[in-house]
Amino acid sequence: METARPSSHAEPDTVRVTNPGGSSPFVLTCDHASNFLPAEFGTLGLPAEDLSRHIAWDPGALPVAHRMAAALDATLIETRISRLVIDCNRPLDAPDLVPPISETTVIPGNAGLSDKQRARRIDLSWRPFHDTIARIIDERLARGQETRLVSVHSFTPVYKGKSRPWHIGIIHDEDRRLAVPLIAALKRLAGVAVGINEPYSPADRVYFTLERHARSRGLACAMIEIRNDEISGEAGQRKWADLLTGIFCDLEPEEASGSRQRAVGKSVQSAS
Repeated sequence: METARPSSHAEPDTVRVTNPGGSSPFVLTCDHASNFLPAEFGTLGLPAEDLSRHIAWDPGALPVAHRMAAALDATLIETRISRLVIDCNRPLDAPDLVPPISETTVIPGNAGLSDKQRARRIDLSWRPFHDTIARIIDERLARGQETRLVSVHSFTPVYKGKSRPWHIGIIHDEDRRLAVPLIAALKRLAGVAVGINEPYSPADRVYFTLERHARSRGLACAMIEIRNDEISGEAGQRKWADLLTGIFCDLEPEEASGSRQRAVGKSVQSAS
């Protein structure tokens, strides 16, 4: 599993787009892709080992999303700054937008922020991420390209002392156009425990990116949560990316998915 990058490294762009002209109807987001802390924030008062934990990012989610995007010819939009600085999957009025505590860990560098400091974080990461998603979706819709938004996340096996038995969870609200066939396909996989609005649900305020960019436009959407011990290494990341790619190919219009389905079929069958 990747470890935190030293803050002395040059700061990256705060949002990255892969394959902006993708032909797939699916647009993927990875809202907690990175544990990078820009130099101005130091370590936020945390020891180095905390910066590699799930409190700083969603371990394994980005490699899965990248592999899916490549196989599907989908666009991927990812954050490049840790959610400890600001959580891009939260509304601006959320109490954990800049989390003072993550799970049970106090974040000293997030205490007592001024309005100016808070605005700096919004402008640094939150606003570029959401502006980029909005621009890409608007451009796709303007040219008549079908668009469905899917966010890729990972979750920790144990949270506040409570074990989470699901291998993968699908999060959705009343729009179930993607969730229902996705859940049905996952339930057909032997030995896979599927959470439906587990370990989170929209009531936990974790559905913000999809609400802002998909639900507001009437676009089909769903949120994928993979337990991070399932995708801590390359083999697990490949397995889950290939399984999900095969399922998503089946959800595409036949003319768009045929060649991709043939390309991933063998690897999906072996992974399952």
